[in-house]
Amino acid sequence: MNYIIGAFKPSCSISITFADAKTRKQVPLKKESGQSVSVPLFQSQENISGKISIEPIQGKKVEHNGVKVELLGQIEMYFDRGNFYDFTSLVRELDVPGDIYERKTYPFEFSTVEMPYETYNGVNVRLRYVLKVTVSRGYGGSIVEYQDFVVRNYTPSPSINNSIKMEVGIEDCLHIEFEYNKSKYHLKDVIIGKIYFLLVRIKIKNMDLEIRRRESTGSGPNTHVETETLAKFELMDGAPVRGESIPIRLFLSPYELTPTHRNINNKFSVKYYLNLVLVDEEDRRYFKQQEITIYRLQET
Repeated sequence: MNYIIGAFKPSCSISITFADAKTRKQVPLKKESGQSVSVPLFQSQENISGKISIEPIQGKKVEHNGVKVELLGQIEMYFDRGNFYDFTSLVRELDVPGDIYERKTYPFEFSTVEMPYETYNGVNVRLRYVLKVTVSRGYGGSIVEYQDFVVRNYTPSPSINNSIKMEVGIEDCLHIEFEYNKSKYHLKDVIIGKIYFLLVRIKIKNMDLEIRRRESTGSGPNTHVETETLAKFELMDGAPVRGESIPIRLFLSPYELTPTHRNINNKFSVKYYLNLVLVDEEDRRYFKQQEITIYRLQET
């Protein structure tokens, strides 16, 4: 029986090491199992290089039809799990067909790699970057090893960043003006604003400000939208009076936000909204929603 089990074991072990593994920043990445692992962090246009070692299991030789390493950027929809759409695909051939009798190490390098999109793990979609090493074999099946890494891209502060001013009202009952200081915020920013009550003829019980993330996947009739409330911030408890002004100060850093993603490879979008919710004494709810843009500012 042991012979049968042994027959299905890979005949070699493959390890992938990044050239600057000791100095490069590591960040957590959530795997499919739900566990988090630390992986290296890169940004677009960087060089990705290192070494790949192939070591045969003791006493065995590895016959192969070639060894290659691929750098892949992939999008996977969870309703189509296991089907990856490659938007980046680079390959380096490491070895010609032959036999490996002892540990063999191959250097590899991908120069100034274009990685336009950030790593993203969402509700219905994920975008990942991976190094894939393949030892091609005919009869025994190819031996494959993967190494994930994370990509984050940074945006300079926008030169134009208009404030948001809006009015919300119910005729002859309620008239509110609200103002947010900007329409574009970085991930560690603070939302500062004010709410003015110009007319109050209904009894408002409380008022909240929510941050909502809307992830849409697919296109046309197959579009699927998932909305999550990431933060809920109580602005007021009790009835406001006419002429009252309520300040808003909401820190974004405690929340797990990502940058806004607009139509990534025609596969998915991620947008953020500020949602103002008023509840009256009869538990009727009034909403006013406004999209904001989130971007990643270079950390100093």
